[in-house]
Amino acid sequence: GYHRVVWLARQLFFFRQLTPSQILPNPGDKDLAMAPPPTAAAAVASVRCHPHILRRALLPASSPLLPFASRVATSTPLRVQPLRFSLSPVPKSISSSSTSHIPVRSLFTGIVEEVGRVRRIGPPPTPPGGGGDAAPGVDLEVETKNLLDGTQLGDSIAVDGTCLTVAAIDTAASTLTFGVAPETLRCTSLGERAAGDDVNLERALTPASRMGGHFVQGHVDGTGEIAAFRPEGDSIWVTVRAPPEILSLLVPKGFVAVDGTSLTVVNVNEEAGWFDFMLVRYTQDNVVLPRKKVGDKVNLEADILGKYVVKLLAGRLEATSKAKAAS
Repeated sequence: GYHRVVWLARQLFFFRQLTPSQILPNPGDKDLAMAPPPTAAAAVASVRCHPHILRRALLPASSPLLPFASRVATSTPLRVQPLRFSLSPVPKSISSSSTSHIPVRSLFTGIVEEVGRVRRIGPPPTPPGGGGDAAPGVDLEVETKNLLDGTQLGDSIAVDGTCLTVAAIDTAASTLTFGVAPETLRCTSLGERAAGDDVNLERALTPASRMGGHFVQGHVDGTGEIAAFRPEGDSIWVTVRAPPEILSLLVPKGFVAVDGTSLTVVNVNEEAGWFDFMLVRYTQDNVVLPRKKVGDKVNLEADILGKYVVKLLAGRLEATSKAKAAS
């Protein structure tokens, strides 16, 4: 049913974020490799501590699918492999004082941390050996007050909802520089930015971060166009025109990222080609969107869980159609 499809989508999305080293046991850990299978009681305690890793693969083949750890029969031993993965992007062996750094490339929440200002956008410096004839990307230099602390080269930061990699840091000028590829310029509104423009900024999630919005990858699906602003009390209605392939992934009361801001969709009109949402006073004061005007482009990213559900259902419908045609 629908709930199982959503569950499968969440599991698939979660495990796609983990690297093999985070999932597979450490071969050098002899104690864990030689440890006997845990008893049912120990397995139940482990699952209770980590409910998100309860999977059918952990249960005996004869056991039914159990949505809650409390329904596991204590009389049946469970063979649970040691769990050694972590959501932390930095191994515990690396201290905070270490000079080593693993770039943080993860998820975003759509909760804007700061509104930065474009200092410069233009072609990158020409390499000593000269460049090719291909269309070049651009360097985007953004002034920031709060994001320099803890940010290092190679980290990912969402700029107006677009996941970009930090290529240079100038602490004296308080700026971060990102390389923007030609494909990114084609798929987003970043190519229309100019010096002095404001942009939404958000650093990638860490294990200590709160998930205040929704899963935002920073992989922009396309651009929309602001069609209208309409005040209601101290809030603002915003209507955005969007292409059909994005509107088909939006649902009322669902999530959408607009210029990297996590927002709740209110209405979707696929026939007329628009959707709308409301901005409360706090959001108006802390994101770029209210400063734009009708006709301006915005970056749009649909909820990733909805994309997985659509793909799973489409595959199932296709398989059903083929089975009926063959019968």
